[in-house]
Amino acid sequence: MAISDTKARKAQPGEKPYRVPDSEGLYLDVRPSGKKFWRVRYFIHGKERIFTVGQYPVVRLAQAREERDWVKVTAARGVDPVEAYKAQQAAERSAAEDSFATIAMEWYSRQEAHWTEYYASQVKKGLEREMIPAFGHKHISQVTAADVLKVMRAAEERGAPTVANLVRQWCGAIYQYAASTLRAEHDPSAPLRRAVSKPPVRHARALTPEQLRELVVSIPEKGGYRLTQIAMEVLMRTMLRTGEMRQGRWEEIHWMRAEWHIPADKMKRRRPHVVPLPQQVVVLLQELHEYTGNGEMMFPGLRDPRQPMAKTTINGRLRHMGWAGLFTGHGFRATASTLLNQHGWRGDVIERQLAHTPGDKVRASYNHADYLDERRKMLQWWSDYIDALTLKRDAPPVPDRMSG
Repeated sequence: MAISDTKARKAQPGEKPYRVPDSEGLYLDVRPSGKKFWRVRYFIHGKERIFTVGQYPVVRLAQAREERDWVKVTAARGVDPVEAYKAQQAAERSAAEDSFATIAMEWYSRQEAHWTEYYASQVKKGLEREMIPAFGHKHISQVTAADVLKVMRAAEERGAPTVANLVRQWCGAIYQYAASTLRAEHDPSAPLRRAVSKPPVRHARALTPEQLRELVVSIPEKGGYRLTQIAMEVLMRTMLRTGEMRQGRWEEIHWMRAEWHIPADKMKRRRPHVVPLPQQVVVLLQELHEYTGNGEMMFPGLRDPRQPMAKTTINGRLRHMGWAGLFTGHGFRATASTLLNQHGWRGDVIERQLAHTPGDKVRASYNHADYLDERRKMLQWWSDYIDALTLKRDAPPVPDRMSG
């Protein structure tokens, strides 16, 4: 007589295991512990085998009968259901371990140390917001060019063509990594290199001397918190990138030598960088130390002083000062480079202060402090020049041997 859910539920444990039969080999195995398991008797190659379906009541009677039918059909084809089930579980585990999401995050964790904080954050957002929600669940071998193109088109349609191209670029890097670990044989992003047009490169705008003066004199009045004002002044006078400056730590400042030693992991080119500090910057940092010197960060965030100033702070303040669409924090570097070149400073010295890596590999291998004396004189001249603009005085003379 076939079992019922009621009979299965009321089956009580005994001193020894016993079976409550259903039909066609399915039975409920009741253990002395009180646990109950659905099992199926079947024959494969003339030998009796037992297949465990699952525990009652997690697996209900109807589900148990469905599994019984699968067991019977599989065995009738000459395939052992136990072995078939193990193979299926192994395939599912492999699919989970080799999903796009798993391999993408593995790639990210291996590459993160080689990137700047900003770029690492950019990549992680691209993975978590763009690619993983769309096809992260798929096995790495099952992602198609159509999957990647759909994400790229969505980014393009919302006005972010740069993101669209970065998705393709990062996807290609992930598949290159997957191939190197023998988990992928094709790159679905490869045919999509020209699927989205790259936006024209917009170089940072350099200010004219008149515009620079206008900006400088407005900082004390419109520059927001004193911390933000100092940040803009330091950025303007050191030619640093915004991210390099705002991540500065007090331990990097060498007061006696008037130098800022920035470690390689904070630099875009992954080379340590020494910034000789003009007298005006030393004074600014001494004032800043009174405000933030008790912590590690030179320019701490307002919400969490253990973290650096938000990357949007300076550009947000410049917009508030009336420079929206005209000038950003990165433009301080372009302005310094343009005006220093116009006043005859040597191009190699300017490029080294900007921490641009020389194309010549031999030159790139030079000590990170190369041109330090010249750069010190140049930055002091640049800071004096800014002060002269503010006071409407003539620019200080450039030493003859420093010009290009």
